[in-house]
Amino acid sequence: MALAIFDLDNTLINGDSDHRWGEFLCAEGLVDPRSFSQENDRFYQDYQAGKLDIQAYLQFALRPLAGRTVEEVAELQQRFMKDYVEPMLLPAAFSLLDKHREQGDKLVIITASNTVITKPIAKRLGVSTLMGCNVEIKAGKFTGASVGIPSFREGKVARLTEWMSTNNYSLDGAWFYSDSHNDVPLLERVDNPVATDPDPQLAELARQRSWPIISLR
Repeated sequence: MALAIFDLDNTLINGDSDHRWGEFLCAEGLVDPRSFSQENDRFYQDYQAGKLDIQAYLQFALRPLAGRTVEEVAELQQRFMKDYVEPMLLPAAFSLLDKHREQGDKLVIITASNTVITKPIAKRLGVSTLMGCNVEIKAGKFTGASVGIPSFREGKVARLTEWMSTNNYSLDGAWFYSDSHNDVPLLERVDNPVATDPDPQLAELARQRSWPIISLR
């Protein structure tokens, strides 16, 4: 059984769920729309440029959850899925996931977006193994803090390596689909790297290294 590993944002879905969650919070009136939107856009630009401070971003992105109960956030997740995520779903992504299921591969989503956002999306995609940036919950309430190694850049390699050692998997024959040059550390580790609707930096690298380039759009 080989691993079929997938990035989420702009790979399996047509958009960035983390950035869209920020827009959702603004639309819901849960944050100051002007200042939060500006910071949300700035962090996304840093991500695209390959210079994101993931810890600073997580502090910013998770702060609006601080003090909210799991039940309160679940209601927000439902509305976010319905109004923001469903329009980003890609029929070709479902087909690709099904192809790897039929091959007997183990499906894994690994994403730098936090698990509040991504758990419902992974469930909607039918993928049970998700590695995202983990959030802290104490006494049934979100603290606004992250926990553990963020699954970003080299952190994706670290998180996946830890999971594989615990679950008796290896990267032999593994696939990894991603759109982002931020994922090069993991793309370089697998036998089958696939640039999927790649950003310009990854597209150029994929051409240089003769990696397959596909589109799910």
